[in-house]
Amino acid sequence: MKPIDLKKLLYVTFFMLLGFAKSQAQTGNIQGTISDENGIYVPGANVMVTDLSKGAITDFDGRFTIVAIPEGNHTLEISYLGYSTIQQEVTITANKTTLVNLTMNPKNLELDEVQVTAYGLSGQAKALNTQKTNLNITNVVSTDQIGKFPDANIGDAVKRIPGITMQVDQGEARNVIVRGLSPQLNSVTLNGSRIPSAEGDNRNIQMDLIPSDMIQTIEVNKAVTPDMDGDALGGSINLVTRTAPQGLRVSATAGSGINFITDKRILNGSFLIGDRTKNGKFGWMLSASINDNDFGSDNVEAEWTDEFEFNTGETEIVDGEEEAVIDAVDVDPYTNVTEQRTYLVQRIRRSFAANLDYQIDANNNIFLKTMYNWRDDRENRFVLAQEILDAEDIEEGDFTITNGVPTRFPAEIVRETKGGIDSDRNENRRLEDQRMQNYSLGGNHLFGNLKVDWMASYAKASEERLDERYAVFASEYIVNNDNSNSEFPIMTAENPSDANDLESFEFDELTNETQYTEEEDLNFFINFELPADFFGNGDGFIKFGARGRFKNKIRDNNFFEFDLEEEFPTLASVPTKDYTDPDYLAGSQYAAGLYADEAWLGTLNLTEGEAVPDEFLRDNFDVEENVWAGYVMANQKLSDKFSVLAGLRVENTNITATGNNILNEEEDQGDITEESSYTNVLPGVHFKYDLSNRTILRFAWTNTLARPNYVDLTPFLDVTEDEEIFVGNPKLDPTTSMSFDLMAEHYFDNVGLISGGFFYKRINDFVYTFISEAPDDAFGEGTTGFDVFQPLNGDDATIFGAELAFQRQLDFLPGFARNFSIYLNYTYLTSSADGIRNEDGDERTDLDLPNTAPNMFNGSLGYADKKFSARLSLNFSDSYIDEIGGNDFEDRYYDTQLFLDFNATYAITSKLRLYADLNNITNQPLRYFQGISERTQQVEFYSSRLTFGLKYDLFKKK
Repeated sequence: MKPIDLKKLLYVTFFMLLGFAKSQAQTGNIQGTISDENGIYVPGANVMVTDLSKGAITDFDGRFTIVAIPEGNHTLEISYLGYSTIQQEVTITANKTTLVNLTMNPKNLELDEVQVTAYGLSGQAKALNTQKTNLNITNVVSTDQIGKFPDANIGDAVKRIPGITMQVDQGEARNVIVRGLSPQLNSVTLNGSRIPSAEGDNRNIQMDLIPSDMIQTIEVNKAVTPDMDGDALGGSINLVTRTAPQGLRVSATAGSGINFITDKRILNGSFLIGDRTKNGKFGWMLSASINDNDFGSDNVEAEWTDEFEFNTGETEIVDGEEEAVIDAVDVDPYTNVTEQRTYLVQRIRRSFAANLDYQIDANNNIFLKTMYNWRDDRENRFVLAQEILDAEDIEEGDFTITNGVPTRFPAEIVRETKGGIDSDRNENRRLEDQRMQNYSLGGNHLFGNLKVDWMASYAKASEERLDERYAVFASEYIVNNDNSNSEFPIMTAENPSDANDLESFEFDELTNETQYTEEEDLNFFINFELPADFFGNGDGFIKFGARGRFKNKIRDNNFFEFDLEEEFPTLASVPTKDYTDPDYLAGSQYAAGLYADEAWLGTLNLTEGEAVPDEFLRDNFDVEENVWAGYVMANQKLSDKFSVLAGLRVENTNITATGNNILNEEEDQGDITEESSYTNVLPGVHFKYDLSNRTILRFAWTNTLARPNYVDLTPFLDVTEDEEIFVGNPKLDPTTSMSFDLMAEHYFDNVGLISGGFFYKRINDFVYTFISEAPDDAFGEGTTGFDVFQPLNGDDATIFGAELAFQRQLDFLPGFARNFSIYLNYTYLTSSADGIRNEDGDERTDLDLPNTAPNMFNGSLGYADKKFSARLSLNFSDSYIDEIGGNDFEDRYYDTQLFLDFNATYAITSKLRLYADLNNITNQPLRYFQGISERTQQVEFYSSRLTFGLKYDLFKKK
């Protein structure tokens, strides 16, 4: 039997479909766009042919298509929450496509007594209408709605959505956790095209890289459909960029502000211009944004242990060698390491976008969407680190144990300066240059009754850190260890003069390293859709398609040490700066002291350095990941109120990963390459029942997956001098999930929502880091008892959750009170994880799945009249386990967060507004704790920031 020629099969299938589509005689099609009174497209509008059971929903670009309409005269009815229903007569010609362009007006324009402005209403209306008409369970936030919150980047905007919490970096929301699932377990797309990750050791998308004013809509799909990528365990976040309006639009923002932690300025600005030609065929939109933020943070860190060992002064013979006799005493937990850190940070975020579209004819249009994001992150860090000496160097009389807690012992004291070279780019700081670019070309076509849409995209993310430098000077002296307030542990010199004796701080090391991470993503998809009515209850469709996604991710780091002990023997021999701050946010008791000047560090001409493979070679890898996917699904009405969408997606993954084998820092054993592949079959069913025109019940059964982090898949072996062994695992299986969702939604006529629901996820083969002791010389001679760190698949995990949301204008209240509005949502999660083992190999039964916050809440109270609007917003997320240790004492938790923000605007004219935002009023720190909430592992304060400025918007509809 001859093998099947896949290419010929695709050609035959396509032309058969084309012939079927064109064979439908005496019918025609309608294509059109719906826009608002400002010429901005209206997504989620319900378009119905009133005399037929046929209709369509407008997409994010306001487009709709209805096929197979009998020739003759028909009436279109377009309905939309918050807008007046419109009707339009259309004439259908057989085998032709009729184009229509319609404009909707908000209801409040007709009601003089309603005070909310049309511009303020439209954003919320567009978001809720899109959410209401989507086939699956989603949450949608529009740009205008984002503007009601003081959120400068997409990460801060996303955290307002039910079921989502964020992990922050230097006070900005960076990593998104959807329904308790880690950032790498969720997908983020830009206009449906995957965003690559600039993170080196995970798949996390840096949400703080993208300014919120560059995005038109955020759509969070919590139950994905078969035509979406399957690697979305928690959900899929789609960021939709702005598209060309129906007429001229010009928008600009200019502002400034202050960071109260440093009293340094904030600068921001944005610009947008778009228009469409007179014949309506060609549209364009250009936008740019910049944000320059000079700030910092105050940080305290600690490590806790319950072991104390010391040298008895006696010796014994072991394997023919004389060794000190070490004794150990039982103690209560205490800090054996503390650090206080002062960060000075400047972030400059730039973003550029150009979007074009062209309507070739009634049946064909093409588009080009592009975005380029570039962020410079400059940082100096000054660290005072104090660590108890090794047991061999601690003798009786050197330490004091009070009530079971070590309160005095000898420690190594380190003063470290982090910086970069003296250049126009680095400015004596560590420069983290992060870039993300995305270019997508696509089209929408109609061949008779056959809809075809396609897109090809290229995306790239990179992070480069050139010439990152560290200068370390070290001393040893007796410290007093104060854990009386375990939330703010501190070590201080027993003799205060020791802390200020620069001559005693001897040169320890000076290093220079470069890091580079790059991920390229080339992908394309094509979708086909045909009308289908299997049950005779109205319109439906069958849809199928294919996608190819080809990734390559590399990490190329280096690390060099320089011996400058003869030139700079002590801290007294270099220029220094005192970074003691009496207003240090962790408390004035933390005195930073003197450090090597970052300008001195930046001007050093470093040559003849020695490479240290143990510091970087394990992190280097080269991974290729190719994914082929295909799907088929059908959407059918079972009755006038009840519809079902069912389908199947198949994804095949092929991975080639190259890592390094390192036995010790002196010996590189060469690279290792491993290949793996797997196929996942992902069925899904979505039910939607309309109890009324405003009330909807939804149910979904979906199956998704998450591929392991690239660094975990890399085959490497690193045996370090610190008696630790790190091992990769190219045999890791993908994590899979089966989910059930039930959601009820009621939409208020005045543009509001009340919703509630439950969800359940059963997760298989989740990945965690297993910490164990190396068996007898398993990793080479002398490695017995070393700590081994290796990613493994756990067994099963479950998540059960509930979501509630409410948002409404309080227009039923009398007088000015009717101008208030409220926005509330709450999410509850509970989880369990099986198959996780402690350092002794015993299974742990006391663990939640990492990153599942039990309680999350968003609330805001807003006020808006014709001129003035203001909003007070609160965001809360509960504490949760972040990293699993070798036992429950070593587990790390992400602490509770409570953010309070305020923003206000005043309309000077209909086009010009004054705005002011105040963020982090509560001075909420980032905090981790070890084991129990009282034991701080890290606490980092950012203080508040104030921004203010002007916003200008001009709409000129043709």
